[in-house]
Order: sequence, then C-alpha cells, then structure tokens
Amino acid sequence: MLAMNYRGPYRVRIDERAEPEIEHPGDAIVRVTRSCICGSDLHLYHGLVPDTRVGTTFGHEFTGVVERVGPDVQRLKPGDRVLVPFNIFCGTCFFCSRELFSNCHNVNPEATAVGGIFGYSHTTGGYAGGQAEYVRVPMADIGPTVLPEGLDEDDAVLLTDVFPTGYQAAEMGSIREGDTVVVFGAGPVGLFAARSAWFMGAGRVIVVDHVEYRLAFAREFAHCETVDFKSVCDMAIHIKKMTDGLGADVCIDCVGAEAAGSFAQTLTGVKLKLQGGAATVLHWAINSVRKGGHVSIVGVYGPTFNALPIGNAVNKGLTLRMNQASVKRHLPKLIEHIQAGRIRPSDIITHRLPLEEVAEGYHLFSSKLDDCIKVVLLPPSARA
Repeated sequence: MLAMNYRGPYRVRIDERAEPEIEHPGDAIVRVTRSCICGSDLHLYHGLVPDTRVGTTFGHEFTGVVERVGPDVQRLKPGDRVLVPFNIFCGTCFFCSRELFSNCHNVNPEATAVGGIFGYSHTTGGYAGGQAEYVRVPMADIGPTVLPEGLDEDDAVLLTDVFPTGYQAAEMGSIREGDTVVVFGAGPVGLFAARSAWFMGAGRVIVVDHVEYRLAFAREFAHCETVDFKSVCDMAIHIKKMTDGLGADVCIDCVGAEAAGSFAQTLTGVKLKLQGGAATVLHWAINSVRKGGHVSIVGVYGPTFNALPIGNAVNKGLTLRMNQASVKRHLPKLIEHIQAGRIRPSDIITHRLPLEEVAEGYHLFSSKLDDCIKVVLLPPSARA
C-alpha cells in the first residue's frame, strides 16, 4: 500500500508499505477514503514533538470503509463507512468512564498524561496514522462511528478532530450569553472555535492572526472581527481597548507551540527548544482576558516545561481549562448542527490532493501558500 513516510524535519515522502494486519481480536482494518493534514501535524513535520521517529506514518484525521474486523468486534462489519476519532481509547477505564477519552489509561504505555493518538509520535503510543491507503484501528468497537445516512464524507473527516477540538475549545471557555470571546489563531481549529462560540451564546467574537488571507477567511466563515497582531504594539492593551478597558471574557489558544509574535519565545521554544514551544499566545491570553475570566487551551505544546505568567493568572483569579478533545463525546451534537444546516465543516477545505502528493500538501500548508487553510488527501481508491 501507499503510505506517508516521515524521514526527518521538513522531509516526508510517499512509500510502499505492507498492509496492516489484525493484531488483536478487537482490531479493524480500515481502507482510508479521506485523510487530512492537521496543524498539529506541522509540529511533527517541523521536528518539535519528542520521539517522532523516522519511518512514522502521520495522520490522525481520517474516514474510510471497514475491510476486515477481528473476532471480538461486534459493532462494525466489513463495508461500514466510518469516521475515526483521533483518540484511541478503551471506553472502560477510570478516565473513559468520565468521558475523558483523550486521557485513556490503557492505550499509551509511553505517557501518564495523554492517551493514544493515531500517527502522532511515540509519545502518544506509536500508532501508525491514516495518511495511507489502509490503517489498523484498535478498539474498533469503541472509537469509530458509522457515518449517518446523508452525511457528506468531506464533512465527516472534519469531525475526526478539528471541528470537535474547536467546539471543545469554546466549551472549555464556559461562554455565557453575550460574552466577548477572543480566539488566537485563524487556522482550522481556530475557525471552528470561533463558529462554536456563537453556538454557545457569545455576543462578540474576535479572531487574532497575522496572515491576511486567513483573517479574511475567518471574517467570512466565522462572521467575526479580526486583529492582525503584527499591527499591534501590545496585545493585552489592544484587547482591553476593544473591551472598555476590562479585557475579554474568554480567551482561547488555538495556536500552540509554533506561535509567532515574540522573538524571545520563538528563540527559546522553537529554535533552541529550551521550552516545549513558544508560549507567546499563552502570555497574550492570560494578559488579555479580564479578571475572573476564562482561558481555554487546545494549542499543542511539547513536554515538559513552558515559561508562563502563572502569577498573573493567579492574581487575576482566572480559570484555565485545557485538554486534547474527547471527540466521541461531541459527535452527536456536532452531527446535529450539520444536519440542521447550521454549519458545513467542509467549507474550510481549500485543497484536495492525491495521497501521492503528500509532500506538496505539507509544503503548501506549512508555508501558507496558495491561500491554504485545510488539505485533504485522497488515496487512489477514493479517486476511482
């Protein structure tokens, strides 16, 4: 089969690999029909996530058709069209029983924090990802969701990560009716966080970025105000001026480790790797939110240290919430939003490329070329 092959920072290619096999009675083999390149894949691509090994296949956003199932699988059968959440989880442990599927205790021997994730380094279990023709899906009775009749597959693939992650980002902000919400980052997750903020009653939504085509896209897709941070001397002062001197009610970090905007943070967190990524947006969020406000963090940071203004957060009485999204918990509500016509997730897809052009897809997305917002990869069978 064809599969993406990581050869080191900024180096990916397509290679022939052996098709995956059933390794456990609860496994399924899924023939991939759509896979995406995610903004968090770029952290791997740029060499910022520990233990990203040469030879890894990335890809934690994918849909497909069940080809084979292990003898213990009861809820899926060959031929089922499925979307597969990026989380791998058992469904029964202490954390899964509390719907903290991203923190499953039984699927990742490499960490005590995050659970398993498809195609996201050995820090999340070392599972092969979906930027391939076939993928082994563990815990197949637990994670995958059969596509409802009439759900477009381009919409479905965005339910595997970015839409649920953006939705949970807004949810963790505890948005109240009329709140002012600032979303840092106009990438796919930020776009969905901004749209989801309206679902939760926001009275005003502001998206911060520095790439003009992304800001223009945010204004169109999320019906929001925008701020180009390169035109701002001090982000906290600017946001306070926009909010009667108080600050935003909710600030959401949808950027993570590779945030631009601070030379010192970029030097220590990205270039020298003295901390787990540039914490620029965390500083902006904590300093821009009002006293007693909420900060929600879904941007990806590496372990184990970041230089944060925690004293500011304490003295302002802030509530900070953060986690990887527990996709399965959100799917019923998000599918309802799609079926009711309130949102069409596939509107953010700007590029559909053959799987064989995965290297070009990473280059386009990483370098922000050709007004790229979201890349979907199509294996040969999906183009037949």
